Amino acid sequence: MHGDPAALKVLQEVFGFERFRGPQQAIIEHVTGGGDALVLMPTGGGKSLCYQIPALLREGTAIVVSPLIALMQDQVAALIQNGVRAAYLNSSLEMHEAMEVENRLRTGELDLLYIAPERLATARMQMLLEQTRIALFAIDEAHCVSQWGHDFRPEYRQLSHLHQRFPDVPRIALTATADVPTRHDIMEHLQLQEAALYNNGFDRPNIRYHIAENQGNAKEQLLSFIREHHDGEAGIVYCLSRRKVEETAAWLARQGLTALPYHAGLPAEQRQQHQTRFLREDGVVIVATIAFGMGIDKPDVRFVAHLNLPKSIEAYYQETGRAGRDGLPADAWMAYGLQDVITLRQMQQDSSAADQQKRIEQQKLDAMLGLCEIISCRRQALLHYFGDSLDEPCGNCDNCLTPPDTWEATVAAQKALSCVYRTEQRFGVTYLVDVLLGKRNERISRFGHDGLSTFGIGKELTASEWKALFRQLIASGYLSVDMEGHGAIKLTANARPILRGEQRLTLRKPSKPARRGAKGASAAKGHGVLWEALRQHRKALADAQGVPAYVIFNDATLAELVAQKPQTLQALGTISGIGARKLADYGEGFLAVVLAHPNEPETPTDIGNSAMESAALLRQGLTPEQVAEQRGLAANTVYRHLSDAIQGGELSLEEVVNLDPATLAQIHAAFEQFPDQGLKVVFEALEGRIDYPVLHCVRASMTAKR
Repeated sequence: MHGDPAALKVLQEVFGFERFRGPQQAIIEHVTGGGDALVLMPTGGGKSLCYQIPALLREGTAIVVSPLIALMQDQVAALIQNGVRAAYLNSSLEMHEAMEVENRLRTGELDLLYIAPERLATARMQMLLEQTRIALFAIDEAHCVSQWGHDFRPEYRQLSHLHQRFPDVPRIALTATADVPTRHDIMEHLQLQEAALYNNGFDRPNIRYHIAENQGNAKEQLLSFIREHHDGEAGIVYCLSRRKVEETAAWLARQGLTALPYHAGLPAEQRQQHQTRFLREDGVVIVATIAFGMGIDKPDVRFVAHLNLPKSIEAYYQETGRAGRDGLPADAWMAYGLQDVITLRQMQQDSSAADQQKRIEQQKLDAMLGLCEIISCRRQALLHYFGDSLDEPCGNCDNCLTPPDTWEATVAAQKALSCVYRTEQRFGVTYLVDVLLGKRNERISRFGHDGLSTFGIGKELTASEWKALFRQLIASGYLSVDMEGHGAIKLTANARPILRGEQRLTLRKPSKPARRGAKGASAAKGHGVLWEALRQHRKALADAQGVPAYVIFNDATLAELVAQKPQTLQALGTISGIGARKLADYGEGFLAVVLAHPNEPETPTDIGNSAMESAALLRQGLTPEQVAEQRGLAANTVYRHLSDAIQGGELSLEEVVNLDPATLAQIHAAFEQFPDQGLKVVFEALEGRIDYPVLHCVRASMTAKR
């Protein structure tokens, strides 16, 4: 695509990225030209650049509406690192600091100003804007305008006045989650009916989805997952209640993790302290209610875990989307059980919301339950919910990686449904299971249920298997929970065909407690000494400036430094995420770290999910460059994926690069002449005729698993 060379120049020189991703270029050119836009793009898809680059190309100051102080601070810190004149106005500033920012705005000394919607609506701010040359308005987290969204902020409704007061200033609204009703709300309330709509889909291919049954030891399941896949890495654990947050954080801390609680009931100072530690320290796990996370821009969160069922797929998608914003592999893990369903249904029942709202919430919960219980690809189901599609199963969710066992559950379901009927639909799951198992106790005898035909007819299943079956029958709509009847289980109309034998039922088998394989090991693992040395250098720079480490360089940039091992400042400048300002400020320091580790052997690791995805696209007939374009990655990164796949025996060298036998023989000879001396020596021995990515692949083929 041939577009504005000025936009590409800013992308490369200021932000350090080689090429645009997805629709970024089209959006940037549209807004730079003065057009309005509504942008739907998954978290980590590069939304911020869609207004940051037009802000640098248009005259005046871009006003960015952002809902959270932490988000503003992080984004401004990152922009300043890139040499961009950025600031924010919020309640964290002293009066003299705010006055200084206002003066810089008046005199045209700012490229971008971040501001909360509440402040933007004040008469003082409106007057200040009237005196300012405004480049554009960017409305981030635009779903906050919608009453159907879970992050509704009434202050966002006032943003409709922007178009009335500044009709010639382009507006861009951005969100990572917007189902159709929310999308319509955004357009209506922000008066964006005439705006260009850019929908980049909702898929986050680097996130692996895994939903497990709560086997009664959810905390132990969580700990096992963290130890196996993300030991020493940053993550977020969501719980439904404040009490569970504190209990879980304390328990994880006793197990040796750096785990901190976060919920609205904690003192503001403590919440701020825990959030700051999470943003600035490596390997911190935040245990939180949904009060935490909106607008958190930490790119190296390697996992998001749920110890309770979210209320909706929208909430689940938004929360899991906080993992892997840097594009490296990440996990979305959940353990849920029957009690979650009952608790959420109870909360819905007790809510003061209008009946229409309750019905909508019920439908959203049903959809969430359906996602949990399906036996097909979870990513396909998730994307379908948002009106998006995926032609083939993703190969990167638990159902794809380890297809669940299913069983013919018709007879067992008939027994369960019959037991509900014969006990007059008055009892909860535990009691029903006791009847099916033929347990004789005082309560069953008192009601005379030891004389029922269903007493003791279910001994072929264990108590936990019966409970799993009841959970699936509730999730599938064959049974309901009567909240007014203290959690009694009732039949629905859908149960009738099952009871009559007119409908068969196939369900997923309850999973047995087991350790998972290492397929999803983090991308950061296995980088060895150089990786740790780069992280320590980054941390020292960040601590000295009082900013989060990822503001200096994110993990994806460090991973590419490890992969490429640049030997000169010029080569270092080609690494994704290193623009001119960062090269000038930090280049020599990071280069010195790389040069201090010339002979570090590359640690052979199992091929990761991201590499598997690149390999799969290559097999579909795409070139490495086309794979890079489709995935929004640097070509060097994709070549690194493919060399990992070659080394792991997943691909042959011939599938990746086309080399004539004579050239291949020359490359082999150079590697054999200079063993263990790094690619630079081999590159120079071949007089620069063979690019580094090709050398990576050839070297991988020479050490590949046979």
